[in-house]
Amino acid sequence: MKKMIVSSMVLMFAFAGGVHAAGDAEAGKTKAAACAGCHGMDGNSLVPTFPKMAGQGEKYIAKQLNDFKANTARKNDIMLGMAAALSEQDMADIGAFYAAQKLAGPAPADESKLALGKQIYKGGNLTEGTPACQACHGPKGAGVAGSGYPQVGGQYVDYTLAQLKAFRDGTRMNDDKMLMRSIMKDMTDEQLEAVANYIATLQ
Repeated sequence: MKKMIVSSMVLMFAFAGGVHAAGDAEAGKTKAAACAGCHGMDGNSLVPTFPKMAGQGEKYIAKQLNDFKANTARKNDIMLGMAAALSEQDMADIGAFYAAQKLAGPAPADESKLALGKQIYKGGNLTEGTPACQACHGPKGAGVAGSGYPQVGGQYVDYTLAQLKAFRDGTRMNDDKMLMRSIMKDMTDEQLEAVANYIATLQ
């Protein structure tokens, strides 16, 4: 229990980053037009492998774009091409635009996996010392925009599961202080699938 409390407290502060450029949502609308093919005009993707961006925190989006552009801790060939020419202001503007949009949710989910997913999301795993997901992402998956904790609620199962597995196998490494990787490393496919499905139902 003590391990879980300490882990949760660390998680609450881990993504608090430095000052970033303030975004302009109106300017971001124009700049985000190129993103619509995958993420939808308003940030609500219609394809389960492409994440919904609507309602996502500005700070989080800007960080991810920076990371894709750096092409080290988070790699994706498509996103590298999209982010390569963006300035920090462009990234902040795009983040501000998506942050101002309304998330369409919930996403489809497998009801047979929800009980286990809820248990882990809400209460973690005492045996393995896994902290509850809601410690950082909130009871409804809304995240904490100002601290850079991402919104996860209502996200597609396919996308969320792919990211959880990427943290677990170390192919995604842009989590501060390896927090997501350390949490995911002992989780089974069954547990990850359950969490991804439960997250999809949150709104």
